[in-house]
Amino acid sequence: MNTLTIDIRKAEPRDAVAIADVHQQAWQGAYAGIIPHKALMAMINRRGPDWWANAIRRAATVLVIEIGGRIAGYTTVGRNRARELKQQGEIYELYLRPEYQGIGLGSRLFAAARARLADNGLKGLVVWALEENQNALSFYAGAGGRDIAEGVEVFEQKALKKVAFVWE
Repeated sequence: MNTLTIDIRKAEPRDAVAIADVHQQAWQGAYAGIIPHKALMAMINRRGPDWWANAIRRAATVLVIEIGGRIAGYTTVGRNRARELKQQGEIYELYLRPEYQGIGLGSRLFAAARARLADNGLKGLVVWALEENQNALSFYAGAGGRDIAEGVEVFEQKALKKVAFVWE
């Protein structure tokens, strides 16, 4: 019987190629048909392996979830950027390869991200999600987030609403 291990750890520069691949697959799966194609591809292409390796080296907090040694997803966390919200921590991104979605790995990665923020002394948490990304809205609502604010992101003159979920 083979046993697959599931590990969540801080990303290292050697993970950059795998993270870039997760980013590309997850973003195409989540945002195709929502973000205009040209803008979406530009955003994906901007975040290649070199970009991720530099982000990890610059001390950005990037966590990865591995299954049997393969990176299945990542999250980036840090200080809340929205000054009008009192929560101190923010999950900037949390993405899984499409084939790993819906089986509880996102919840494990989310819990690890919250723990990392708390370990860094940041109280409370905010996560922003595009309103048209129903999977993200369902995930964060199901994780106990309260929908408390709205904002707008513009992609190629297309304004998309985003929603802030918070946890105390």
